[in-house]
Amino acid sequence: MHFGFIRNGIFVAIIAHGLIGATLVWDKVLLRQPETRNLFSYVFWLGFISIFGLALVPFGFQMPKAPVVALAFGAGLLHMAAMFFYYAALKSGEASQTLAIMGGFSPVATALISIPLLRNPIGGRAVLTGFLLLVAGGFVMFIAEKTDIPKVLPSVLLASVSYGLVNVLQKLAFDQTNFVSGYVFFTLGTFTGSLILLIPASWRRQIFQKQQKRKPQNWFWYFVNRFLNGLGSFLVFYAISLTSPALVDAITGLRYVIIFAGSYALTVLRPRWLREDFSGTVLFGKAIATALVVAGLVLVGLHASGPEAESAHFLPLK
Repeated sequence: MHFGFIRNGIFVAIIAHGLIGATLVWDKVLLRQPETRNLFSYVFWLGFISIFGLALVPFGFQMPKAPVVALAFGAGLLHMAAMFFYYAALKSGEASQTLAIMGGFSPVATALISIPLLRNPIGGRAVLTGFLLLVAGGFVMFIAEKTDIPKVLPSVLLASVSYGLVNVLQKLAFDQTNFVSGYVFFTLGTFTGSLILLIPASWRRQIFQKQQKRKPQNWFWYFVNRFLNGLGSFLVFYAISLTSPALVDAITGLRYVIIFAGSYALTVLRPRWLREDFSGTVLFGKAIATALVVAGLVLVGLHASGPEAESAHFLPLK
């Protein structure tokens, strides 16, 4: 009973996105302007390290039935494509701007994909209102940025749809088995997807060629930050196993609020660490977006309890 909160998907999602948001702020301090110069190399190594998901096997792994294995494994494969489109979007625009625009489109894509596949994709009317406020906050956040929308929109849409499908497929798999079993096969799919990138010779050369990378100011804090970011990503999938994937995706707006608040605080209090432009219109727009996200979180937190999403009966997984 004392640890019942770890079974609350909304609470877990808030912690997950809060952790990721904090690490993104600290990335700005450590790396200042991080880049993904070699897209294939960057995505390959992100997928390759997913093999460490096998470390969860001793903690409750049970062999699911073949259709569930295929579903979780296929979601992992698709996860590689989603990451590719996501980082392609980051390369085509400024990182903070692209992250903000994803906060608007990604939850909408997840919700639309959930409708034909999940019995209760979002929740009751109060939860729906909170979801809409969270999504509105994401859209206002990117509108407040000076973004070259036509340049980044194709990659953002592909990434949003891909991640939405990944989240829903994972939810369907989690509904048919326990979290550890579904997550293990998901990470195996992502790892296999990274190996597929090695097949074309041109991609293989890009992956293994030496790159000059900007070094962080402090390696210890850099690796602490990477660990916390990985923990946040893991908790996102755990939250999806507990509640609606559309709600988990909508709470992504929280990380952009943290990026905004953290960057603003550092600009005012520690400008030698980080200095960003917060003109009147940008500050006003992001303050409105923050208010919408907070209001959405309050509504969702008050009314979303229990299993808000379940898999549809017609899916032949049993």
